[in-house]
Amino acid sequence: MNHSFMMAAIMSSKYSCQNQSHKHVCLLATALLTLLLVGCQSFPTDDLLSVNNYQASTQSNKSRSSNKDEVARVRTSLAAQYIRKNDLDSAQQQLEKAFAADSRYAPAYDMMGVLLQQEGSRLNLEKADQYFTKAIALDKDFVQARNNYGVYLSQMKRYQEASVQFEIAGSSLGYDGRIGALENLGRTYLQLNDHPAAAKAFLRALEGNRNSIIAHIELVDLLIEQQRIPQAQRLYEETLLLLQGQGTSPRLLLQGIKLAAAQKNAVTRQQLAQQLLSAYPLSDEAKQLKTWLNKPEAAWK
Repeated sequence: MNHSFMMAAIMSSKYSCQNQSHKHVCLLATALLTLLLVGCQSFPTDDLLSVNNYQASTQSNKSRSSNKDEVARVRTSLAAQYIRKNDLDSAQQQLEKAFAADSRYAPAYDMMGVLLQQEGSRLNLEKADQYFTKAIALDKDFVQARNNYGVYLSQMKRYQEASVQFEIAGSSLGYDGRIGALENLGRTYLQLNDHPAAAKAFLRALEGNRNSIIAHIELVDLLIEQQRIPQAQRLYEETLLLLQGQGTSPRLLLQGIKLAAAQKNAVTRQQLAQQLLSAYPLSDEAKQLKTWLNKPEAAWK
């Protein structure tokens, strides 16, 4: 795991866009509620670790004011800074000092779990589990540890366990990372091939933050698979507004191609196809497009 990932993993991104009309929201909500009642085929989703999942907190929910607690907090905060710089040895040293100051300081155990997971060796990945569970055992209301443990469990492909942790974090009103936890929950349900539950989680994320990029993109795919093209088109256009000025991606281009094809818009489909093949010729989306162009009667994979 590199430095750029850890910066993204510990820090949250924010997006902004214009508000949509009440009619727009009602139409989308109707489509999504229908989607929740039916199943759909599995489709690939981005790795949970490719988005802003981890968040750093050095403040436990328990009220404990003492000199030892303050030393542990400062040491844990320093460790987080070293992790951002990928200086894992220095981070380890700071966390050991945090434990020495206060052996029951939950955020230090959570941060050690993050550190061991970032290092990534088999031995340290195994050890990370006990640090996350220790943090939760020390402070069951320390919600950040729930989200971070869920990310870890997802990396270990323990998706059912991860969904439990993300559900707790996503239901904790007032928690700063609640929307991110709901996004993680939705992607975890996709891994479990439970698409109605995934759609419900993404809808909850949108209700909490209408600017959730992840929820927008994932729901567009779910709506396309359910052949709810008008609703998918509106949500896709909203996604483009959110990302205005930030460029595009292979996934967004392929979504646009699918929507254009479904609406028999040959001009837009051709323009987006050329853009995808030119800008991202080696992407999985380009490979899917080439397969479909060779056999247009076949279903999208």
